[in-house]
Amino acid sequence: MDGPTDEAADRVAAEEDRRAPYDPMPHGPAEVGVGPWQGPWPTGPGSEVYDDDLLRHGDRRNVVDRYRYWTMAAIIADLDTRRHDFHVAIENWQHDFNIGTIVRTANAFLAAEVHIVGNRRWNRRGAMVTDRYQHVRHHPTAEELAAHLHQAGVRLLGIDNLPGSDHLETMRMPRRVCFLFGQEGPGLSESARAACDGTFSIAQFGSTRSINASAAAAIAMHAWVREHADLSSEDAWRG
Repeated sequence: MDGPTDEAADRVAAEEDRRAPYDPMPHGPAEVGVGPWQGPWPTGPGSEVYDDDLLRHGDRRNVVDRYRYWTMAAIIADLDTRRHDFHVAIENWQHDFNIGTIVRTANAFLAAEVHIVGNRRWNRRGAMVTDRYQHVRHHPTAEELAAHLHQAGVRLLGIDNLPGSDHLETMRMPRRVCFLFGQEGPGLSESARAACDGTFSIAQFGSTRSINASAAAAIAMHAWVREHADLSSEDAWRG
């Protein structure tokens, strides 16, 4: 079957650009979120979290309903009261597109911080603007990352299919930990491996040598959530 014509492809691309970056569901309703606030605007204690422009025009951002009409600063302040004890770090030598996706997942699981190692500039497209709500810190080298974490009492664990790596499925997950991920393809650099307190691997059973870096990051973060997060709390969104 022939593919779409150039004109049709241009229309699809234009629609994707129109919806991005707030709408990650390309086949959903034409608009996400809510329209202008109906009725009298909120007043009194607690009303300081609301944004006048959003109340007036509507809130189409990619945020959960709890934060509709809230200012960005108010959302970050609320998240800061509940952030988890795990961190995520990503080596950034080739502007890997997976970095943005990892940041988005870190936001979903409420990581304490995301650390970018190497180049300061990184590919934000996959983050879907969630980096605005996530603390992101830069470190020129893995050694500097490790020094920063150790000063705060956080262990640095790399993920790579290396001899001697612990099995994620059976290891005891530290509560205060930072997961370090390498570039898609080469994995952790030699300097990153040397800086880690240890490494772990994810069990695989097929023919491929490795899984996508952003998928591995999501598995690792969810393993922490299963062991340490309070799943009975109303703060655990269910979609």
